[in-house]
Amino acid sequence: MPLHWKLVIDANDPLALADFWAEAMGYLPEDNSALIEGLLSSGVVPPELTVEWHGHHAWRDLAAVRHPDDPCDEVSGAGLGRRLLFQRVPETKTVKNRLHIDLHSEPGRRDEEVARLEGLGATLVHHVREHGGEWCIMRDPEGNEFCMQ
Repeated sequence: MPLHWKLVIDANDPLALADFWAEAMGYLPEDNSALIEGLLSSGVVPPELTVEWHGHHAWRDLAAVRHPDDPCDEVSGAGLGRRLLFQRVPETKTVKNRLHIDLHSEPGRRDEEVARLEGLGATLVHHVREHGGEWCIMRDPEGNEFCMQ
């Protein structure tokens, strides 16, 4: 049986980074508001741990996006498949990622996708041309490296 997974990414602004990656990949921001509202109303969590995001309650320090074809847990709103989870950390990124995401465009549309991602706040770092292929190294709005193929 396949495992559900999530890639956890440290962030200074998890909600903004979740918005970037949701738009970049065509993923959906997770809606945890039902769970959060239940926890708030029962006094389990204080309101300062939450914010309003996309018109509903969200965690201030965590945000996730999920593949639109994958199911989600109806109680928590958490995706049950391919997910990216962004968690707030106090330090900023200082070194190269040890793990990165490769995005794949339709054939012949890489430059168009690079321009679209730049419009969302990504930065083109380097266009690589090697015998094995061609791709663009980019950075998301917080400097996390990814490749556009």
